[in-house]
Amino acid sequence: MSKLSLKITLAGRTYPLTVNEGEDEKILKAADDINRAIKLLQENYAVKDMQDLLAMTALQLATKSITPSVQTNQQNQLEDVELSLEMLLEDLSKL
Repeated sequence: MSKLSLKITLAGRTYPLTVNEGEDEKILKAADDINRAIKLLQENYAVKDMQDLLAMTALQLATKSITPSVQTNQQNQLEDVELSLEMLLEDLSKL
């Protein structure tokens, strides 16, 4: 797989990256999401320090990425319980 050179800007600083071909769009979107989150935090809170804004943004994005997997696990557990209950009801109805 070929490599691409990108320059992304995060929090006003430019970073050169080398990525696999096909990953460039995902990385550019991620950088855009980070910059939008930083801008929202700047607008809504009296935080000026860019390191604080980056830390807060990292926490927000990490929380969002964890939440769906937790919900999926809970949903899977509920489905397992429902299936078990259905099987028990079937067994009871046979008696």
